[in-house]
Amino acid sequence: MITRLSQLFLRTLREDPADAEVPSHKLLVRAGYIRRAAPGVYSWMPLGLRTLRKIEDVVREEMNGIGAQELLFPALLPREPYETTNRWTEYGDNLFRLKDRKGTDMLLGPTHEEMFASAVKDMYSSYKDFPVTLYQIQTKYRDEERPRAGILRGREFVMKDSYSFDMDDAGLDESYDRHRAAYQRIFDRLGIEYAICKATSGAMGGSASEEFLAVSEIGEDTFVRSTDGDYAANVEAVVTPRPEERDPESLPAAEERETPGVTTIDSLAAWASKEGVTVDEHAAGAADILRTVVIRVAQPGEEPELAVVVLPGDRELDDKRLEASLEPATFELAGDKDFATNDFLHKGFVGPRAFNERELKVFADPRVVQGSSWIIGADTPDRHVVGAVAGRDFTVDEYVEAAEVREGDPAPDGHGTLTLERGIELGHIFQLGRKYTEAFDVQILDENGKRAVPTMGSYGIGISRMMAVLAEQNHDDKGLNWPIDVAPYQVHVAVANKDAAALEAGDALVDELSAAGIEVLFDDRKKVSPGVKFKDAELLGMPFCAILGRAFADGMVELRIRGGETLNVPKDEIVDKLVELVRGQ
Repeated sequence: MITRLSQLFLRTLREDPADAEVPSHKLLVRAGYIRRAAPGVYSWMPLGLRTLRKIEDVVREEMNGIGAQELLFPALLPREPYETTNRWTEYGDNLFRLKDRKGTDMLLGPTHEEMFASAVKDMYSSYKDFPVTLYQIQTKYRDEERPRAGILRGREFVMKDSYSFDMDDAGLDESYDRHRAAYQRIFDRLGIEYAICKATSGAMGGSASEEFLAVSEIGEDTFVRSTDGDYAANVEAVVTPRPEERDPESLPAAEERETPGVTTIDSLAAWASKEGVTVDEHAAGAADILRTVVIRVAQPGEEPELAVVVLPGDRELDDKRLEASLEPATFELAGDKDFATNDFLHKGFVGPRAFNERELKVFADPRVVQGSSWIIGADTPDRHVVGAVAGRDFTVDEYVEAAEVREGDPAPDGHGTLTLERGIELGHIFQLGRKYTEAFDVQILDENGKRAVPTMGSYGIGISRMMAVLAEQNHDDKGLNWPIDVAPYQVHVAVANKDAAALEAGDALVDELSAAGIEVLFDDRKKVSPGVKFKDAELLGMPFCAILGRAFADGMVELRIRGGETLNVPKDEIVDKLVELVRGQ
């Protein structure tokens, strides 16, 4: 097929859009692939839609290849199924909620586990119908508080979500592995640099969970890899190795000490050094102090309650890790009002004992094991407790991963240390288990004629986000550089010569390329300078660009391989050369 630039609905820009911060956002807008309609909402222009559809096709081929069947649910959904699973509440402010003219609650679908489970319940009743895997490619909606980076984090986005249904856990393992391998083939075909990371399940629920993260400096997700093994995990899913527990009663008694004006970890560590304080027979430092962070925790649909998180003083609190640990509950840091209205809270001297006494929740880092010894706040101004022992002087209600992960920390698999990297989430796969099939009472007759509940897997890929990732990983200072499988067109032909013979030859060239099955973008604009045509070709990013310029008078066509070398090819060999390059990719 041939598309002529003189007729294409396109306007390129020379300047970056004012709201764009990352390369993909800048280039996709400048090159006319997308156009902002509202914060976090973008229109797909003809070039952008072609690339989006090609990404969909790659995903669709691999999903069909593992036996998945495509369907399409509505994006406008009723409230009731999401009430059944409590996600009407759990999703909180991220859910787009609306009412129809009769006042009935509706939502714009952020994800569709409920609809898939309901459909299987309605249509299948025997084990003979299983296993089954269903998927859709559809626009989703989430009311992001701060949409950013163009189509990387928007309020409306295109996603592939698939769901497997099996009669037993062994079948779920097989479905999960098939999806995992299909995802690897998708990202490998597109040449994406990515890592497969252990992850948390969050509001989705379930057990096994892995993320596919595209390696990128502008990524919002931090992940870790081990230096001597194949361990990789989203930072929220990193598990802290727990020290050995000890008998709390075998340790020296705690001692309350005066610490006037000592209200920070640094000042407390300096005081301990000056006073010669020891913990476990070594000089006490920040790692021996218990950082105590007062928070307010709210379970879905309930009022927030005061709680405290304790962690080693040489570590900062990581909000994202704590958020993942507490889901579906949410939290916020306690404010001045909380300290003013609770007389047991004294800034700089808060400890876990006061929370134990009032039966308020004490969350702790896994290092705060039974028998570990710490310096803690005494819940009294200007006083701390030295040698306070977990399990004797204070108790932990629940362990959470809330402390920052650092470069050089021991790898959880025991192989080397951790390195920190940035990434963009491309896909997420879950072993959901029976959370949703039990919620919807999906009863299936098994081989013995008894009722059984099938188990589910959930597998998502961000289609529109993948387009932004490809732009992030395939560009230079001149513009985009699309992989051949998703480029809007395989070859860009530009006539940069006003000679009538060159114009005629350009028409003949694109006709021959099209006849050979090559997708061609033809810059046939007559009143545009060669310099503008060259800049547009580099900005738009087709893999190959054939230029009929000055050298055409000598029978040569300039062939530019985007991001690579430039060749001079005899005009009677250019079609064969381009066909060879396109089909050889």
